[in-house]
Amino acid sequence: MFLLISMGKYSNQHLKHSLMITNLPTELCFVNIYGKTPFRIKTSIENPSILGYTYSMTVVNQTLFIPLYGKAKVSKQGIIIKDSMAEKIWDNEAFAIHGKSKSKWLTYNMAMRAKIFDDWVEKMLAQNPDALVLHIGCGLDSRAFRIAAPYTSWIDGDFPEVLETRKKYYSENEHYKMMAFDASKSEMVEMLPDAKTAIVVFEGISMYLRNEELNAFVRALDKKYPQVHMLLDVYTVFGAKASKYKNPINDVGVTTVWGLDDINVAIAGTQFKCDAEHSLTPENLVNQLPPFDRRFFKLLFTGSFYRKIYRLYEISKTL
Repeated sequence: MFLLISMGKYSNQHLKHSLMITNLPTELCFVNIYGKTPFRIKTSIENPSILGYTYSMTVVNQTLFIPLYGKAKVSKQGIIIKDSMAEKIWDNEAFAIHGKSKSKWLTYNMAMRAKIFDDWVEKMLAQNPDALVLHIGCGLDSRAFRIAAPYTSWIDGDFPEVLETRKKYYSENEHYKMMAFDASKSEMVEMLPDAKTAIVVFEGISMYLRNEELNAFVRALDKKYPQVHMLLDVYTVFGAKASKYKNPINDVGVTTVWGLDDINVAIAGTQFKCDAEHSLTPENLVNQLPPFDRRFFKLLFTGSFYRKIYRLYEISKTL
């Protein structure tokens, strides 16, 4: 007997070593709807629930370990960002990343990106102190506890299996909650708390969504909230194609990502507008690098070629 399951964005290679299936027929055929080759894995039979069966993932999205490692590594150097929780979680949960994922230059990029998002959230909270903060695809990030700005309501959202690990290190309170959330399912936005203003952190997520999925998510935000401020990083189409060969996420099994050349595609059919395109490698952060690293980093990541691969947009909907 075969059960056909479409697994969305996950590649066959990624699923092969990231899924542990229980209570399914003896042989299953998994098909990546964005790929070409189906594969079969044998399973045992216990515990029914989704489609009549249950499944559990031993590794849900291994890409979350890449920014975690970057922040932990750079934090220990005492530059760019201080993230003691990343250091702690990495020491406890260290995943055996290798190759490009451990690149010194990537750790600098991950730390800078996190710091840029931190500073932007603090700026938005200063302007909208009663806003709801939504960190979609939070992974194991400590932003809710890392920033200095106070907030009244913060939701960290990610896959249930990620939250399972996350809850080992973070506790909910009156102002901070964790919620199972999949950005590719725009209908889940309706499940989020109501608010007049939402501040949406969309860091390292857009490249795992097709353009139509990203647009559907923004449309759902447009429908749900009167005012929204959102920061998101995107691969360009060229960047997405190039990532097949040079992206560190390949090292953890992800082989398919999507790019966006025009931010208007993401906000089409909504009241959103693009407020700004920001640098992912601002001078004030690059200048914190050791002298030799700084010179080399500037050559690689601060020129026009980098923008051809990777961009950062601020979009909003205001009254």
